[in-house]
Amino acid sequence: MTIKRQQLILVIIAALGYFVDIYDLVLFNVVKKASLEALQLTGEQNEITLFNWQMTGMLLGGILWGILGDKKGRLSVLFGSILLYSLANIANAFIRPGDLTTYAVVRMIAGIGLAGELGAGITLVVETMSKESRGVGTMIIVSFGALGAVFAFFISQHGTALAGFINTHLSIQLVDWQTAYIVGGLLGVALLLLRIGTIESEMFKGLEKQTVSKGNFFSLFSNKEIFLKYLKCILIGLPIWYIVGVLISLSVGITKQLGIEGAVTGTAIMYSYIGLSVGDLISGLLSQLWKSRKKVVVTYLFILAVLVIIYLFPFNKSLSFFYFMCFMLGAGTGFWALFVTIASEQFGTNIRSTVTNTVPNFVRGSVVLITLLYKSLETIFPSEKGKIYSALIVGAICLTLSLISVLSIQETFSKELNYVEEC
Repeated sequence: MTIKRQQLILVIIAALGYFVDIYDLVLFNVVKKASLEALQLTGEQNEITLFNWQMTGMLLGGILWGILGDKKGRLSVLFGSILLYSLANIANAFIRPGDLTTYAVVRMIAGIGLAGELGAGITLVVETMSKESRGVGTMIIVSFGALGAVFAFFISQHGTALAGFINTHLSIQLVDWQTAYIVGGLLGVALLLLRIGTIESEMFKGLEKQTVSKGNFFSLFSNKEIFLKYLKCILIGLPIWYIVGVLISLSVGITKQLGIEGAVTGTAIMYSYIGLSVGDLISGLLSQLWKSRKKVVVTYLFILAVLVIIYLFPFNKSLSFFYFMCFMLGAGTGFWALFVTIASEQFGTNIRSTVTNTVPNFVRGSVVLITLLYKSLETIFPSEKGKIYSALIVGAICLTLSLISVLSIQETFSKELNYVEEC
């Protein structure tokens, strides 16, 4: 399998971009408490407000960048999204005390930027690499990118020392959470310098000469067959953000009901994303070996169902086993690259960017509905076990919907992608 130099550059840039993307996405959850305390904005409601603004930005950004990708090109979206979330990161470090409004607006702008990088990168890679090797490219992007969460945890842990170094040598007075945001912003800006040598998708260039409708988001809802295909692409990814949004992000509450003491959310996130990186690497290799996307996703869903049961009803209640299960759950969600690739390969060139950008961001946005359902069901059961049984039911729903969707969708391994969608 030969990968041309320009294709390799694209994969590297997309992987680094997703690394910074995940860094920022996770960093907000890691440093939000410290930043809100420093800004005199403490309170759970303020945390929820900022999260909702960021997710709103991601949902809007998914649509915006997707349409632009089909109308103006994949490459412009890739670098435009990186520039936007990098500048938002830097701006985040200089929010004034008491100014929740500006913090929320900046998080929404960051969310808009974060929404575009993965979809643009995946679209470029699947359209530029050969149909036999494109799965390897997407595997590398997500496997490496997921490690951005580990880097975010590392920076947050050593932010004080880093801030001290900057204060001493640059005479700029920063604290740890400000330094963490600036690091993310500077990483993105540095990444933009690598754009020399990158190439636009030849499929998109060919599309420019045609009069077919491009980037028509509403066309995805105008035809029953197209809409159902689009909906299935979204539902396939639900278990991933059920794991991230409930079992990992809300793990402290669950562990208390399990009788596990000392769990830290940041550490749980770190181990889960290490697992996600490993899982994506394995799923990508299996997809190449089995020459199938669907078989791998189905296998992962069954493994994930077993892991969820062990996590919620553990035979070992030590803290070390809990973190091991966070790693395993992360590995079980390691079909994120395949899920986004499947979505990208389902549709024609004239709507591919729109689909590839909106699908993962709608799945990310679904975490709001998933957590609302989780919180609602929690009250039905006895208080000492409410979180456990609620998480089990929500997990069963997400896994079932995902399984039905992947079984009924078209296999796309080695599918020819140079065609337009008749919308």
